[in-house]
Amino acid sequence: MELATTRTAIAATAVRGLWLKIGLGTGIGSLIVGLLSYLIHLKRQNASLTFHLRNTSSCPNSNSDMGERSVHFEVPIFTSSELVKATINFSASNELGDGGFGTVYYGKLQNGQEVAVKRLNKHKHLRVKQFMNEVKILTRLRHKNLVLLYGCTSHHSHELLLVYEYVSNGTVADHIHGRKAKLTMLPWHARMRIAIETATALAYLHASDIIHCDVKTNNILLDKNFSVKVADFGLSRLIPNDVSHISTAPQGTPGYVDPEYHQSYQLTEKSDVYSFGVVLIELISSKTAVDVSRARHEINLANWAVNKIQKCAFGELLDQTLGFDLDDEIYRMTTSVAELAFRCLQQDREMRPSMDEVLKELKAIASGDKAADEFVDVDEDENVLASPPDYDDVQLLKNMQLTRSPVSVTQKWNSSSSCSAPSVQV
Repeated sequence: MELATTRTAIAATAVRGLWLKIGLGTGIGSLIVGLLSYLIHLKRQNASLTFHLRNTSSCPNSNSDMGERSVHFEVPIFTSSELVKATINFSASNELGDGGFGTVYYGKLQNGQEVAVKRLNKHKHLRVKQFMNEVKILTRLRHKNLVLLYGCTSHHSHELLLVYEYVSNGTVADHIHGRKAKLTMLPWHARMRIAIETATALAYLHASDIIHCDVKTNNILLDKNFSVKVADFGLSRLIPNDVSHISTAPQGTPGYVDPEYHQSYQLTEKSDVYSFGVVLIELISSKTAVDVSRARHEINLANWAVNKIQKCAFGELLDQTLGFDLDDEIYRMTTSVAELAFRCLQQDREMRPSMDEVLKELKAIASGDKAADEFVDVDEDENVLASPPDYDDVQLLKNMQLTRSPVSVTQKWNSSSSCSAPSVQV
């Protein structure tokens, strides 16, 4: 009897030991799985890409910019398969826009996060360079008015894909002369805010020694609150040692390209200033930068606008639906912006203001009599110039805190008439 009891106790102890080992094994296994998952997460967050660009016989148009080199920078990595799934196999119904270097698609990741995925065009020898350039630029920038890069695929992937934050409200072009313009007119005060925020983003880029090189209304995105997100840095340039970049490769978009570029093949910050001048003209006229259906002298918007401003023909230039003929403040601001655009569009880039000067002038125009440096910076107060989704024009006017007219740009020139501008060949 005593022997049986002893055996029973030993057996029970053995069972308890076995369960303890099983419990410990399960716990350790779960810990290992959790640790591995965390390490995979960290790997994505801190993944490193090293790109090698080589001149090859298959790229006869390659220049010195495409010489062999290695560039190292950190960016989260996505797999092609998860982005194919996120975009429903790059469905045409998910397409957001199409550009010279690729197509952008709406996507939703497995965790529910909305993204925009740029799929670079195939069979283009510059696509690897453009992919590398955009990642390199965006990984070093952080600004609320610049689109945020979430990550990309590895350069070893079958396709080169870039993943951005999803900006839901389309482009400025959509809202002033595109599909959305047919549904709702974008009021002047919202356009003024767009001009200021875009200038803020470009001034930040220039302070960071970066030229955007493709400023246009199609590359200015709007979020649900109509705040600006400047996008598409595929053509952007880092400015080396304050020396202008010389390149014979095609740059920019027709209608926006600095006319001096065609003569000197030099890109400077003033090239962006010229392009921004075209954007300003679009904002006040609601016309596209180039339209071959217009009369011959009106095809190029910049040239036509300069001619109208020189003749003080603001009534022919400004979009009448903005209400400038019924509101003195809107007339003051729209004509002042036209005069500022005139300065940006000078053929001689030395005659153009810097983006810092443009930004300061825009703030002065928006604030009325107040000096530019007294105007509340949009970076300091998120509520300034805030526009609600339904384009509440009354609330926009309150947010602008407008006062009386400042001295106009043309008056500063001490012109003989109140709106005459000096004759400058453009």
